[in-house]
Amino acid sequence: MRLTRCWAALAAAIILNLLVFFYVSWLQHQPRNSRARGLRRTPATGPRVTVLIREFEAFDNAVPELVDSFLQQDPAQPVVVVADTLPYPPLTLPHVPNVRLALLQPALDRPAAASRPETYVATEFVALVPDGARAESPGHLERMVEALRGSSARLVAAPVATANPARCLALNVSLREWTARYGPAPSAPRCDALDGDAVLLLRSRDLFNLSVPLARPLATGLFLQTALRGWTVQLLDLTFAAARQPPLATAHARWKAEREGRSRRAALLRTLGIRLVSWEGGRLEWFGCSKESARCFGTVAGDTPSYLYEGRWTPPCCLRALRETARYVVGVLEAAGVRYWLEGGSLLGAARHGDIIPWDYDVDLGIYLEDVGNCEQLRGAEAGSVVDERGFVWEKAVEGDFFRVQYSESNHLHVDLWPFYPRNGVMTKDTWLDHRQDVEFPEHFLQPLISLPFAGFMAQVPNNYRRFLELKFGPGVIENPEYPNPALLSLTGG
Repeated sequence: MRLTRCWAALAAAIILNLLVFFYVSWLQHQPRNSRARGLRRTPATGPRVTVLIREFEAFDNAVPELVDSFLQQDPAQPVVVVADTLPYPPLTLPHVPNVRLALLQPALDRPAAASRPETYVATEFVALVPDGARAESPGHLERMVEALRGSSARLVAAPVATANPARCLALNVSLREWTARYGPAPSAPRCDALDGDAVLLLRSRDLFNLSVPLARPLATGLFLQTALRGWTVQLLDLTFAAARQPPLATAHARWKAEREGRSRRAALLRTLGIRLVSWEGGRLEWFGCSKESARCFGTVAGDTPSYLYEGRWTPPCCLRALRETARYVVGVLEAAGVRYWLEGGSLLGAARHGDIIPWDYDVDLGIYLEDVGNCEQLRGAEAGSVVDERGFVWEKAVEGDFFRVQYSESNHLHVDLWPFYPRNGVMTKDTWLDHRQDVEFPEHFLQPLISLPFAGFMAQVPNNYRRFLELKFGPGVIENPEYPNPALLSLTGG
């Protein structure tokens, strides 16, 4: 019998269906874990890292060369260029689906997700690549991935061969003290932070779980957040090439970039609640209030300043201003022959710390009422507010019959001066506040006065100051610190 084409096609279809049926039946009878192992053995396809370019200046950059260098290594490499607003002059980027521009500033005509950079990253890892770098040798990103997988560090870094290659730093961040302290890394190449140019690689979920993952300056914000969490970075023996046409090649471009960088850095540190940066060698940078600005906190309610509710103590810039004001006021009083002594919490700070209590917000001095006329500034304050030649403001307090010296007309950090007078051997005054320590006391505590270190100078304090403090605050007050109003907020969190 002759086999026609139709019969041949039908026979082939039947055979193919039988083969598929037998294969599926065989697969279903394999052990479940065996099938899973088979799937895991399948090699991953596609890149595992997104290159993210954030640190560049719109007015002068080498971003197009940087992007092209990674695409030459792998045409499918995902690249995301991140900017706050549309860069101008416009960036010349390849028109390919795997290269995208992400703008962080919300816009009326774009959905919310368009302003979130994590929307653009679908890979397990992300490499933060600075402007001025280029990919010249293949496999660098994969080597960084393998190094991160084999390390207990949460980030790995590869220096860029510029004039400022990365080096290790130690970094301690204290939110309570509003302070970041940098120093030499004790166990390089493992460190808390880097200074200089480097490519950083970390898991995408780690980056985008940070509060401000891409704030500029990128390295400053990133390492403050990671060091606070105890994450370390491992500096690898692996180098990325520098750009063939480096950015910021002119003196004007460098000046402009440095100026804008300083402005961004100051704004970022203030946003993150860092008021003082301490560098290697003891150099200090201040980012808080000054004589020309308002103080860092508003009106105090219930003796409990707002920063205590945030789990923080007095900002270091405020403590510095209080120390300066106290030193100055005491110098004026001593020169005028006004007898004074540390009062209340300030005396407690001297007895406990030799300084202002770390969470206090003013300084209290007692003075003899009969000595007020000896001081020109106090005489002037009785008639109205007086701004002296150093910019300190002397005035009568609106709360009662006492004096206040403010740091400046703008910054109202202050020293309060409480005029006492003796009556039948007891020191009393005309204005009393609802504070447990605001009580009368025997004059013999002031005869004689003695000295204690306080706020960087030697201050006059009552003799037997321990008994004086326990009279005012209760037994054991020096050894048992508390916030000023424990009924509102306790130091122990109870």
